[in-house]
Amino acid sequence: MRSPWHSPAPPRGPRRAAAVPARGRGPLLHPGAWWVWALGLATAASRTTNPLLLALLVAVAGYVVAARRSQAPWARSYGAFVKLALVVLVIRLVFAVFLGSPIPGSRVLFTLPQVPLPGWADGVRLGGRVTAEGLVFALYDGLKLAALLVCVGAANALASPARLLKSLPGALYEAGVAVVVAMTFAPHLVADVRRLRAARRLRGRQDRGVRGLLHVGLPVLESALERSVALAAAMDSRGYGRSARVPAAVRRTTAVLTVGGLLGVCAGTYGLLASSGAGYGLPVLGAGAAAALGGLWLGGRRTVRTRYRPDAWGLRAWLVAGSGAAVAALMVRAAARDPAALAPGVVPLTAPVLPLWPAASLLLGLLPALVAPAPPAVAPAPPAAAPARSAPVSARRGERPVDPVGRLGRGPVKPAREAPPSPREEPS
Repeated sequence: MRSPWHSPAPPRGPRRAAAVPARGRGPLLHPGAWWVWALGLATAASRTTNPLLLALLVAVAGYVVAARRSQAPWARSYGAFVKLALVVLVIRLVFAVFLGSPIPGSRVLFTLPQVPLPGWADGVRLGGRVTAEGLVFALYDGLKLAALLVCVGAANALASPARLLKSLPGALYEAGVAVVVAMTFAPHLVADVRRLRAARRLRGRQDRGVRGLLHVGLPVLESALERSVALAAAMDSRGYGRSARVPAAVRRTTAVLTVGGLLGVCAGTYGLLASSGAGYGLPVLGAGAAAALGGLWLGGRRTVRTRYRPDAWGLRAWLVAGSGAAVAALMVRAAARDPAALAPGVVPLTAPVLPLWPAASLLLGLLPALVAPAPPAVAPAPPAAAPARSAPVSARRGERPVDPVGRLGRGPVKPAREAPPSPREEPS
């Protein structure tokens, strides 16, 4: 007689896990496209002090990050950059209150006790009158700095530093390693702080306030030092800093082209951004870019490394990078045609107005949220098996309790049967 807890045995054969459909398994976007898009938004932010346009720009960057950010540890640094932007804004306002503002104003909000300074500190004051015009000017300036930090944080949250390093030209590999290590410092620091705070909460210890920060700071510093030592060992084992031998003439030509090209790019960019250098800015920028590319091509001959599965610059990368470049170009054009709309005056103090066409140009920055591939979804963990119900123990001798789930998932365990009597011990 079978136990009431006995279930029919499952069919024989290998057990296969159910396939979990994952969203966004397509090719990833080139990391350089995210940086071009973010730098385009940063260029647009540098051309205006209108708080409405800056707030719209921050909203555009935040929406794209929320829509296309992955679950990698380095992608969680965007919140830290936003908090840093708020801290910078507050510090700028505090400096305007205590150190004064170069903007003269007539609407005095309050007056602080002024500290007398020596004659060599002429033009600097501590305390004094705080005007509404000076405070609003500091607010506009702080919002510009905060928007620049948000754009850089968006690039850090969307572009993988390791893939970005792999995409650099061979001549910039060594410098790119240093830059990538510097860029990954903030994401790793944020990940370490979150991990340690979670560990302290699980142990029932305080993780907020000055005391919690002091207890978290030392483990974070120790983790950073260990990561630095491991990185140095990994770079040394991979031959970092070794280069192939090339003729001296090629090295000199590479140095001249690279340095001259970068100087030309800087001069051309300054000419495009300045109000009086638009005539020579574009030709100098083009010549400098061509010289720099030639220097990078020659410098790549010294690199002895190879690339494994390099990222392709496809149509989506062109659309993402083009949207950032279009935002920057349209904002530069709008600043040249109507500077009053992008830089509202504070003397006299007037309310800012949202210009139509610059605001529409900023909305082009939302294109990556539509055309960029979605990040791969993390497959959910399989549900835990339900605890087995306790089986009743039979009163018969030698019968074991029945496992309703089955040992190792191979079906139920059949109850032991009584051994048949031995022929020698048959009852008389």
